[in-house]
Amino acid sequence: MPAGGWAGLFAAGVAVSLAGSWLLVSRLERLGERAGLSEALLGMVAALAADAPEITAAVAALAHRQASVGAGVVIGSNVFNLAALLGLGALVAGRIGLHRRVVWLSGSVGVWVAAGCLLAILGVLPPAGGLLLVAVVLVPYAALLGLRPEQLLRLPLPRRWTGWLAAAVHEEEIELEEAIRPRPGTWRDAVVAGTALLAVVAASTLMERAATVVGGRWGVADIVTGALVLAVVTSLPNAVAAVYLAARGRGAAVLSTALNSNALNVAAGLLLPGAVTGLGPRSGYDVLVTGWYAGLTLAALLFAYRDRGLTRAAGVLIIAGYLVFVAALLASVARGSLSWEWALLPAALTGLGCAALLARRPAAPHTSPGRVRATPGGQAGGAAGSQSLVAGWSVARMWALSVGLCCAVAALDAVTGRRVILIGLLIAGPCCAMLTGRWRCTAATSTVALGLGVALGVPDGVFATYIQYAFLAAIGVVAVCATAWAALIEHRRSA
Repeated sequence: MPAGGWAGLFAAGVAVSLAGSWLLVSRLERLGERAGLSEALLGMVAALAADAPEITAAVAALAHRQASVGAGVVIGSNVFNLAALLGLGALVAGRIGLHRRVVWLSGSVGVWVAAGCLLAILGVLPPAGGLLLVAVVLVPYAALLGLRPEQLLRLPLPRRWTGWLAAAVHEEEIELEEAIRPRPGTWRDAVVAGTALLAVVAASTLMERAATVVGGRWGVADIVTGALVLAVVTSLPNAVAAVYLAARGRGAAVLSTALNSNALNVAAGLLLPGAVTGLGPRSGYDVLVTGWYAGLTLAALLFAYRDRGLTRAAGVLIIAGYLVFVAALLASVARGSLSWEWALLPAALTGLGCAALLARRPAAPHTSPGRVRATPGGQAGGAAGSQSLVAGWSVARMWALSVGLCCAVAALDAVTGRRVILIGLLIAGPCCAMLTGRWRCTAATSTVALGLGVALGVPDGVFATYIQYAFLAAIGVVAVCATAWAALIEHRRSA
């Protein structure tokens, strides 16, 4: 089959996988509500269902002995989750308020899982040992989330500990109760959930296979296919849900979605299948991705604890960390080889920079934990005519950012040439422009993205081929949806 046919299968797999995961999440939430699960445990079940595409893609890659693709999908999606769920969420909301108890409870589990993943990738522990290390904390954590406050208080632990745990879980429950609130499910929901699961498994397996074949024919490294392409695509449902929650001030729900998703990715998508098939020989690229995942997790949690939440400045730093990670990975792949010592260097330098920033005196929080100060229409004060949907950002500033994103993607794509084709990432421009709440700005950025997509076919070596047409079609679909959504937002704000 020609590469264009595989690219079409990849696009079809993405569409079916994302739609199926959305159905699976919604139906499992209803079934969990009928079974009487607590909101916190229901949130973890929803995170596991939303992770179905990346877990399935990773398991399929490991089964085909493509360890770099499998590890890249899981760990790369974890790095993207931190940027898209926490970083972008804080940027959109202006501030994600968090109780420190929630940061301690969820964060300690997240850091422990990241450390176990790093030890397994470094070869210090075998995959089965890493899985056992992760399960020692993850299983009791899931059990705690399933207990009611009165049950937590009756645990055979010191009274001070049980009171602290009950308060932390209760604070997370308050956020999730309003964020989820599903109706009780029926047998029809069980049928739909089973069908959706089968569709997600089949589509994600096809998606992984198509991406690997196309990447191999284009000369793209397996780690890039897994950690950048598949990781971003499979993480989109979680990212959309988290930004939605952040914009409505559901701070603990955003944090638990990000950290629980990452923990379940590592346990179910990497270490569990790795214990059966193995993780293959240690690669410097795998160590680089894992080092960034562990370092960025720790940095985000330190900011969240210090500031009792994530501010817009912290969100920008988290997103910047992800962009530096992408640049470091592409540069190392272009170089051709990477030792594990050098793989950890960029993450270590970024960690030192975050430590220096953490030493500064934090700004006083201006809102109570778990809530974002906002006025109707997503405003944070000011005239509706000059403000974007992001608190404190003008329409002109947000539009300039959207165009700048398109130009940055185009420049990076042109520099890497035929090694890496990044035309699909131009969808970031229309998505960012949508946050202006102006359809004309969104349409203008979409035009720029499409124009750059056409021009980049030359340095990428795919001009006027089915591959370029597939990328342009994807950009066009996103552009139309973003412009329509911006028009709807503009209409509602002017009404």
